[in-house]
Amino acid sequence: MKILTVIGARPQFIKASVVSKALREVDIQEVLLHTGQHFDQNMSDVFFEQLSIPRPNHLLDINGGSHGEMTGRMLREIERVLLKEQPDRVLVYGDTNSTLAGALAAVKLHIPVAHVEAGLRSFNMKMPEEINRILTDQISDFLFCPTETAIKNLKNECFDNKPCKIFNVGDVMQDSALFFAQRAIKPVSLENRDNFILATLHRAENTDSPTRLAAIVSALNDIHRHIAAVVLPLHPRTKKVITQHGLRLDVEVIDPVGYFEMLWLLQRSSIVLTDSGGVQKEAFFFGKYCATMREQTEWIELIDNGVNTLVGADAVRIVETVLQHNGQRIEDNASLYGGGKAAMRIAQILSNIS
Repeated sequence: MKILTVIGARPQFIKASVVSKALREVDIQEVLLHTGQHFDQNMSDVFFEQLSIPRPNHLLDINGGSHGEMTGRMLREIERVLLKEQPDRVLVYGDTNSTLAGALAAVKLHIPVAHVEAGLRSFNMKMPEEINRILTDQISDFLFCPTETAIKNLKNECFDNKPCKIFNVGDVMQDSALFFAQRAIKPVSLENRDNFILATLHRAENTDSPTRLAAIVSALNDIHRHIAAVVLPLHPRTKKVITQHGLRLDVEVIDPVGYFEMLWLLQRSSIVLTDSGGVQKEAFFFGKYCATMREQTEWIELIDNGVNTLVGADAVRIVETVLQHNGQRIEDNASLYGGGKAAMRIAQILSNIS
């Protein structure tokens, strides 16, 4: 069997690192296509080097522009690669423009699509990621869900009546976190810190709203001054927006980090503040409480199990949550995400499909 995998963004490199390894172990040929959606050194090349992912067979170098423009260019170029490679399946991850473009290109050529991280819903149609994941699920043949919540979402949308196969395989991000934990690296630019709070900030719902952004920056500054040092790996785009709005960050801002550096930060932080979907789970994998600076989350089970709080962009609530949970140790007593065996489950299912 020949599978063509489409990746393009940081979380997808991490997921592909363990799934590609599992595919090799069951003797599935994989062709790797990198759209180029994340293209700077810290967001792309370094992940291939650190995670030992095979170099892409096809690199499209498509980045920048509007969502529609980017997705359209990807769709055109991915179709050309598919016509050349003639794979038996196309494998896509998550909820990026690369995900949707890969699935669309495949289904229009009648190539079955397998979607890793299917069934996730934030129920916020203003998020580009929500649109991408819903549309990708609708045109996928094999839906690899990370949780029972994702399975329920698909059943609520009547996927039981669709010509697709649904599997609860667990979350490949837990596979990666457990596999690579011992290779964590301290970020070079980080000052000597014994006790710090890790924050990430990049979601459009926060960075594109001056009001929300100002509230979050105010909360981070307050926490840094009065509770504990806040370490914030900040992407250049977010840094630029903060400057444009005349805001000032009085925290320890560092450059974007590679996956191993992020693992180091997660392991040693006392609590995590984030608007990222993936970082919410990674905090949990390493036993850290998480305050999520969004109004919804795809990872409802974290909320239900009392290890994550939705704080939105409410500065007071952000600070209060940190005061309440800073330093709290989280235990995974329910094996919420499959126990680190998701990648092999995916590979075995694909190898048994005729």
